[in-house]
Amino acid sequence: MDKQWSAAWVTEPIFAGLQPIDPFHKEMDGTELPPHQEELKNRHTLARKTFQLNETVNHAVLDISADDYYKLYINGQFVGQGPAQGPIGHYPYNRYEVSGFLHKGVNVIAVHVYYQGLICRAYNSGDYRHGLIAELTADGRPTVATDSSWKLHPAEEYASGGIIGYDTQYLEQIDNRLKQLGWKEPGFDDSAWYGAVEAADGQRRLFLQSTPPLAVYGMKPRRIDSLGEEGFLIDFGEEITGQFTMKARGGEGHVVEIRCGEELLDDGRVRYDMRCNCAYRELWTLSGKEDELELYDYKAFRYAEVLAPSGVTLYPDSFGAVVRHYPLDEDACSFESSDPMLNAIWSICRNGVKYGAQENYVDCPSREKGQYLGDNTVITHAHAYLSGDLRLFRKSLHDFALSAATCPGLMAVAPGHLMQEIADFSFQWPMQLLEYYRQSGDLEFVRDMHPVAVAMLHHFDKYRREDGLLAEVADKWNLVDWPVGMRDDYAFPLNKPVGPGCHNVINAFYYGAMIAVRDLEDVLGIADRTVPEERLASFRRSFRKAFRSVETMLFVDAEGSRHASLHANALPLLFGLTAEEDRPAAVDLLRAKRLSCGVYFSYFVLKALAAAGEHKLVYELIRAEDLHSWGNMVKEGATTCFEAWSKELKWNTSLCHPWASAPIPLLIEEIVGLKPASPGWQTVSFQPRLPEALEHIELAFRTPAGRILFSYKDGKTGLTLPEGVRLAD
Repeated sequence: MDKQWSAAWVTEPIFAGLQPIDPFHKEMDGTELPPHQEELKNRHTLARKTFQLNETVNHAVLDISADDYYKLYINGQFVGQGPAQGPIGHYPYNRYEVSGFLHKGVNVIAVHVYYQGLICRAYNSGDYRHGLIAELTADGRPTVATDSSWKLHPAEEYASGGIIGYDTQYLEQIDNRLKQLGWKEPGFDDSAWYGAVEAADGQRRLFLQSTPPLAVYGMKPRRIDSLGEEGFLIDFGEEITGQFTMKARGGEGHVVEIRCGEELLDDGRVRYDMRCNCAYRELWTLSGKEDELELYDYKAFRYAEVLAPSGVTLYPDSFGAVVRHYPLDEDACSFESSDPMLNAIWSICRNGVKYGAQENYVDCPSREKGQYLGDNTVITHAHAYLSGDLRLFRKSLHDFALSAATCPGLMAVAPGHLMQEIADFSFQWPMQLLEYYRQSGDLEFVRDMHPVAVAMLHHFDKYRREDGLLAEVADKWNLVDWPVGMRDDYAFPLNKPVGPGCHNVINAFYYGAMIAVRDLEDVLGIADRTVPEERLASFRRSFRKAFRSVETMLFVDAEGSRHASLHANALPLLFGLTAEEDRPAAVDLLRAKRLSCGVYFSYFVLKALAAAGEHKLVYELIRAEDLHSWGNMVKEGATTCFEAWSKELKWNTSLCHPWASAPIPLLIEEIVGLKPASPGWQTVSFQPRLPEALEHIELAFRTPAGRILFSYKDGKTGLTLPEGVRLAD
């Protein structure tokens, strides 16, 4: 813990005395958790504390956390929400400067606490740890802290409308007849509320959240269309993340139906039963007075449909959204070119990353809301350029380092209580750490994380054959690519657990992890290498012996296979497992197959081609408009990048999935040709490889060293670097 708290954790009486559950376990060890009490799931609790200030406050700090989540109000004004999810051994709290919310006289802190109770990727929940902790310091004096004097009341208006996604979210059937009106205000009478119960800390160790709280703001619709007597269709102009909000007036018990979705049906109505396994249909019961809709959890949607019976007055001027995502300075990164399609591709990738960056990077902000280790290889790289803010990148690396407590080989999802393991993803963690160092120059963090990378490699030693290759990595899923149909007929049984034999992709990623650890140890000045150079050389020989076809000079998918997939040749090309004489065959294969892979794996294909000097092909594939392309997403109406190349190429496609954001770092690094040549951007590498078809480009992005501006027009390039930053020779 990084501070001594005077406050106590407080909880509802119904949770007091319950023995916490430990949900962490290896995915395939057969662990079954005890059934969770249904009445404790989807629990909304209101908490209040009224207090007196005898003078105006100049500086006030409120520290707060909740399990699972809170929304904080002071004197009726929204302050913030959180915390980011984390395991109990490293649980975050938030800090707010709140002097602007306080006044002389009577004040109130009001908190809406939510405990979901499901084992899923979205929350560290389902463990019976419920509660709130908060303390206010005003002008250096302890002023308010959570204890048994705080008043609590269930938010009874929030009933379950069913569970959607992968046990990700409860639909909210809200009954405003049960709402505690005015509970956020100082003058509210809470004498009928019950007292909070001071609880044990549940073994939580609290640390100040390393990232800022979410940006939360209002947005008005781009368009509102009447549906006649039925209601209204609302379009926000792009996919967003947040809650739909509105006002209405009707008779007591009248029900308004709200449908949200990512797209429209052929008849022009909202597709609320969405492709991604979420049915965004909720019911709102009116009180008989003018009511305001306050949904709690967030959705990913562009459209909303409001349907009301006769006798209900809807107020179109009140239609809006409360948008939420990780704070993004809109001026941090900009891109504009003479190619409208390229601009559109940049835009959908940017928006996908913007709305997929929440308190952690989520694979999709609808179905799963989970931070996946492999997805982060792409997302962190894109977000670093779009935001110039590396705090969330750093936090994501730490999240997965903490997962080593469950398995030293790392988990595929963190934070969250859904236990999933993917070996391909574990091997990418050192590569991400190395990219973070290149962007940040944060040597201290690399030194702290290095033992995690070493332990991860050692975890897989039990699968290492005498020749150094991994075989039958059975304690984790061997993914290769996703969905299944995007594996280019990869000829190896990827069952859970994986079948017998030795296959290409897992070994190529393993080698990529080993060389990333080697490079990290170079940075740290560690002479005693985790993987000595002779072992790397021996591995390269074994890999080529096992997978290289003498006849075709291509790499096959597995020992004994004759099939040479895109995946089995892209990774060896990227990681240096392909000898110089083999590279033309590998490049020809990739040129012929193009992006016959998933959008996740396209990042590695493009980087492999760039490493082979095929920058013209890299640009062509980014800019393409065939079925397997970002251009196809644009043609299908995307405003955020999709989970798959087309809406129809996956059975449960999310239309907002930032693992498809590879064009952002590839365009900057391999087409415009700007890269950090020394850690933290003190020295910049600049090798523009702009295609002749582009008449102009303007690019600006922020780095830890400052803002970089690039322009190209009339065959001339312009480059402005921050003061003190120089070009590499």
